[in-house]
Amino acid sequence: QKSRRARVKVLLPVSQMEDWDTTLHFLPATDTKPLEKMSGRRKKLWMGLGLLLLAAAVALTTGLLVWHFNAVSDVRVERLYIGAMGLRDQPFLKSYEEPSSPQFDQLASLVCQQLETMFSRNSVLAKSFSGCTVQSFSEGTGATRTVAYYQSQFEVHVSQQASLDEAVQSMQLLLGDPDGHKGRLQLRPADRLSVSNVMAQAVDPRTTRSSLFVKKTFNIHVREKGDVRSPGFPGSSYPPNVYLQWRLRADPGHRIQLDFQTLILDDDCQQDFIRIYDSLAPLEHRVLTEQCGYPHGSLSFLSSGHVMLLTLLTNEERNFPGFIANYSQIPLSRASCGGRLRGDRGFLSSPFYPAHYPPQTSCVWEIQATKDQFVKVQFNTFLLGNGSDGCPGDYVEINGQRLCGRKPERTVVTSRSNTMTVTFTSDASYVDQGFHAEYTAFVPTDPCPGSFWCHNNLCLNPALRCDGWDDCGDNSDERDCQCDASQLRCQNGRCKPKFWQCDGTDDCGDNSDEDNCVKCKPGEFLCRNQRCVPESRRCDGRDDCSDGSDESQCKRSVLLQQCSEHSFRCRNGKCISKLNPDCDGELDCEDASDEDGCHCGKRPYRSSRIVGGQVSQEAEWPWQVSLHIKGTGHTCGASVLSNRWLLTAAHCVRNPGSAMYSQPEQWEVLLGLHEQGQTSKWTVKRSVKQIIPHHRYDPVTYDNDIALMELDANVTLNQNIYPICLPSPTYYFPVGSEAWITGWGATREGGRPASVLQKAAVRIINSTVCRSLMSDEVTEGMLCAGLLRGGVDACQGDSGGPLSFTSPSGRVFLAGVVSWGDGCARRNKPGVYTRTTQYRSWIREKSGV
Repeated sequence: QKSRRARVKVLLPVSQMEDWDTTLHFLPATDTKPLEKMSGRRKKLWMGLGLLLLAAAVALTTGLLVWHFNAVSDVRVERLYIGAMGLRDQPFLKSYEEPSSPQFDQLASLVCQQLETMFSRNSVLAKSFSGCTVQSFSEGTGATRTVAYYQSQFEVHVSQQASLDEAVQSMQLLLGDPDGHKGRLQLRPADRLSVSNVMAQAVDPRTTRSSLFVKKTFNIHVREKGDVRSPGFPGSSYPPNVYLQWRLRADPGHRIQLDFQTLILDDDCQQDFIRIYDSLAPLEHRVLTEQCGYPHGSLSFLSSGHVMLLTLLTNEERNFPGFIANYSQIPLSRASCGGRLRGDRGFLSSPFYPAHYPPQTSCVWEIQATKDQFVKVQFNTFLLGNGSDGCPGDYVEINGQRLCGRKPERTVVTSRSNTMTVTFTSDASYVDQGFHAEYTAFVPTDPCPGSFWCHNNLCLNPALRCDGWDDCGDNSDERDCQCDASQLRCQNGRCKPKFWQCDGTDDCGDNSDEDNCVKCKPGEFLCRNQRCVPESRRCDGRDDCSDGSDESQCKRSVLLQQCSEHSFRCRNGKCISKLNPDCDGELDCEDASDEDGCHCGKRPYRSSRIVGGQVSQEAEWPWQVSLHIKGTGHTCGASVLSNRWLLTAAHCVRNPGSAMYSQPEQWEVLLGLHEQGQTSKWTVKRSVKQIIPHHRYDPVTYDNDIALMELDANVTLNQNIYPICLPSPTYYFPVGSEAWITGWGATREGGRPASVLQKAAVRIINSTVCRSLMSDEVTEGMLCAGLLRGGVDACQGDSGGPLSFTSPSGRVFLAGVVSWGDGCARRNKPGVYTRTTQYRSWIREKSGV
């Protein structure tokens, strides 16, 4: 290969060839006569010149080859590092906050000289260092009076990048001065800095990609409360290919709190993301969080000191609404935690719970109970980092035992004496929501007075023992039980409600509740209409079940010869076998009617108060509506069907007593609302033009509990106001699948309404089981959902709101309308909803949707 490449390189550019003496090369004869023979002397002279020229050509070729290989092998790359330098004897000046001030320039120059001196002591750093830029200064803590945040540049051979990384990471070792002046590097007699610490790291490559065309930094002092938001928010999406930094400063002796109201980004953190740092530079070991997508839960963050950095990076792909976050400053003294706890009961939590705890925090609680008692701590929330072995980062330590990661609700730790020491520690990066716990003193011989003592140390209401539910969390309340007449005894000894027998679900854990049931023989398939057909006939292109269910979950849809109550009917009257083809992104009907009207059920931006629920994020449920009686406030919920029509419950618009709820002028509609009484720029108010309750609504049984509302004017659909999809009459919501209830209703039976929109996950419940539980009061037009163990349900004030079901394609369908229930969140009493599939034709007839 070398010789082949060398021969190619002998060819020189035409410009060089033209400089040669062309008389030395095959000069053509001027006539046709043979050339005369040369004398021996002249012949030797010409041969000597030829050899000389040949030697010169070889030397030139060799030189070119050597130059080429050296040029190729000397490929150098630029490497950027971000870092911080602590300065001991440099008092912080207010002018250091302004990069254009002479004082900033002067100290920045000294810092770069200091870095160059430090780099000179390492051959790899000294040879490749090419420049330094100081980006900002902040006031230090302890022995460090000022912190300089800098970026250093290096040009290094491509093969030496790893060595450069190692040299930069170990740079703090250079602080030991061999002359005995530890931590002090001499520059000039008049210019020297005392360095307390240095840290550095490679710049995140995502922030240096060549496609970024906007890089900008904003400096904000948070002495006065305010907000920071992504460009264009809320009126438009953030721009592509930008890298923005917000440097936040508080007064000395304060920390910064940053609370996100809205955060909607791309789901892929390699594309768009925000990061928050506990510094003024994007140092990896100071990052508090990285967020993308549509995160739920607490989005409140605190710094350890008086500085914080927020960054936003976006790519060239589709963009999203972005974020808005409120900032403020808090005195450092407010972070106090720990202390002595006396008495037989009390509470403790991580600092600022439920906000994310600050980094670099340490708290110690000394708990002391009455003599001859033991102490137990029950964690009701526990979210501390990723739970790595040994808990090297953030952790809670109790009597020498470290806990970290995600712990189940109601985790209990006990002591063997009347004292307990609880320590909470967080490191410098990646914070979490923390913990909330209750401590209790107990008598060792009776740890749960009047209650059942679970093996995991939980105390349980004795009425919950042997009821078929794992209330302890370790099944210890369901062992060694005596089943009563209403229960089935499983082969493993557990007791389960008899109505769970033969429901198609393994409730016992050993499948014994499904033994000896009437079912298909081995090798047969059970159709939705309860017929049995040979398994071999599934997906054979023929409707053997007569309802299409044997062909409904196949790779391709089958055109059925005969329609059934379970098959999807296209607009042309033909039926297909596919299960739930509505708006799944695939054309199944010949006339494409299965994909008609599918501008619904997708939150435009995504990669009740409910009992047992949680606070939802803004714009998470854009089809949720709040219906207000004028002068009274929130009364019912509703769902957006289009820019003009809403769907709610008929019992919301009937006339109770002297009230005239059936009259449109009594109502005010709030769309895009998140918190009651706190309308925002996204909230739209409308009046009602007409109300259409179902003509067969029964106020006694709540059968046909459904009604339409027409607005007096169209609304503009956006990420905060968007329609939910209506399912076709044959849409199938699988038993046991998850659905969501939302609303501003009461948070407990007989309780007060919620102010912020709530959400809760429930399960679709078998209709036969539901009828048994609800005394046969459930009709064909009703759908049951909830958790049979209780604790999660819709309640008063949620009526008319949506039961939302997310299809495999990610589109959200309206499975039901909140209708009625036996109390709220009671055990074995699910919520009952109006089944929307039964009223699809009626909705289209009355509204055109």
